[in-house]
Formats: sequence, C-alpha cells, structure tokens
Amino acid sequence: MSTVERFVVVVLFDGVDLLDVTGPPEVFALLRREVGDATGYRVALAAETMDPVTTSAGVRILPDLTFGEVAGRSIDTLLVPGSVEVDGRGRVRALADPVVVDRVRTLAATTRRVTSVCVGAHILADAGLLDGKRATTHWSTAQQLADEHPSIEVDADPIFIRDQEVWTGAGISACLDLSLALVADDFGEAVALRVARQLVMYLKRPSGQSQFSVPLEPLSTTRRIEDLRHYITRNIAEQLTVADLAEQAHVGERQLTRIFKTELGMTPAAYIESARVEVARNRLESTDDTLERVATVCGFNTTDTLVRAFRRKLDTTPTEYRSRFRSTSLRTA
Repeated sequence: MSTVERFVVVVLFDGVDLLDVTGPPEVFALLRREVGDATGYRVALAAETMDPVTTSAGVRILPDLTFGEVAGRSIDTLLVPGSVEVDGRGRVRALADPVVVDRVRTLAATTRRVTSVCVGAHILADAGLLDGKRATTHWSTAQQLADEHPSIEVDADPIFIRDQEVWTGAGISACLDLSLALVADDFGEAVALRVARQLVMYLKRPSGQSQFSVPLEPLSTTRRIEDLRHYITRNIAEQLTVADLAEQAHVGERQLTRIFKTELGMTPAAYIESARVEVARNRLESTDDTLERVATVCGFNTTDTLVRAFRRKLDTTPTEYRSRFRSTSLRTA
C-alpha cells in the first residue's frame, strides 16, 4: 500500500447534514487502523471562518481551516456535503448557499477528485462541476436537481456514480459506500473490504446498487389519496385494479389517474407496484418465506412477476436483495 498522504478537505457550513460530514472521515480513519503505520488520508474540515458550525442535527463542529487558508493548496479529494430545508407540508428541498458554491468552485480548480455526499450534489451542480455529467443525489431531491440543471444526467437510483474524477453519492448512509469506493480506488478492493468489515457492513455495495428506497410516503394534498394509499396497503395481496380504486374513491378511472400523477407523481399501477415491492422487501429482510410465498402475500401472484418488479424498481433480484439485507438473526438462526 502507498504511504502517500492524501489531503481530503470536507466543506463545512451552517445547516450541513451531520452524517455527511462525519461518515467519510470515519471510513478514512478505519483505513489507518487496518494498514497500521501507512499514512492513507489526512482530513481537514474547512469553513468560511473558524467559528463553530452548527449542523442540521444541532451538533456544533469546529473547522480546522478556513476556505481562504485552503485556497491554492493541492487537494487530493474535495468532499462536499449537503443540507436541506423542509417546509410546513413536509416537502424537502436541497439548499446551495451561493458563498459556499463559489468557494467549492474555487477549491475544485486545485483538486484531483471532487465528491459530493447526498444533496451536496446540488452545490456541485450550481458550481458548474456536473455540467454534461451523470450524477446522483438523495432520491427526494433528484427531481429538483434535474429540473434546475437540465444539462446533468440525473440518475436517482445508484448509491454512487463516478464520472471521470467527479463522484456523487446518494442519500444518508450511502456516504459510507461512497467513501469505501474511494478507498478501493486509491488502495485496492481488498483493503476496502477490510474497512467494510470494521464498519460491520455486510457487503461493500457496488455503485450500481439501488438506493433501495421506494418513495411510498410523498406528501398527499387530499384525504382521498391518503385513504387510497391505506386501502392499497390493507389489500396488498388483492388484484387492485385501477377500476377498483376509482370505485373506492368515487371518481372515474381517468380522473383517478390524473389525481395520482398530480399528487404522487406516478400512475396508480406504478404506485401499487412500488407498494408491493416495499412489502416484499420487508418480508425478504425479516422472514424465511419462500419467493413463492412472498409473491403471493404481496399480490404479485407469480415469482416471475416479483422478479420483474424488483428489477424495474431496485435493479436487483429478490434473491440478491435477501442475500444482502436479510436480518442477521435470521441468517444465524
């Protein structure tokens, strides 16, 4: 393993997501534990001033350096976390402070590799660092990223994406997968897997792995949609046609489809499939049910239909999903 010290700068600002900041340095620190005296990474937290930064969790963090002190220095990896605001109706929106955007744009000019964690992709986008590139972010703000930056090929499914020397990571805990991928890129897969074991991660997930988040809880603006969503959940094993749902809501089928697209961003059939995948996902994690039983209980009826739905929604198979995420107590029983 190389003993070259790689200088990693983590961008700090008020309201930043705490795990986005602390997760990657923890991975880099475990690398040092695994390889003994080899140097690995030197991490510095940089902010506009040396004043404490208050994260979204209310925890305050002290910067190591100011942006001014870092400017002009050779940086191996610039790591940009993100922040969001949630309005009174529960809608999530990624934030990108223009001052932070300008600082990131400047620092990126002397950086070998630029990475974003979760909604930090919006800061990279505003800085022009994702133009013409493929990128990911947390699924809840992916549409915002696509709408605001049509030159970016936004893919909300993978847990991280590398496009040349720009890396973007998906939501929350995916910062660990992204960090492990950086370790693998720098020091090899074998070392990264050793670090993954220290993190008690069952597997180091590949970049193409789905975020495994079926967005079943978007904000609904009417009680009628909320009632239908609960009706679907209660009757998930039934046929659940559009005609049945329209009758339940006392509207026509075309009107029902318009309501679903307006309030949930998908057709009734797509929502039903997502709901079934979510229930199946939970059963694969927590039970010993056969695939045939899971398919029946979740309304897929056949294992082929179950497999096709998993490939569409999660880009994996039920068997592969279970091997990664099955409850530890079940695996060792």
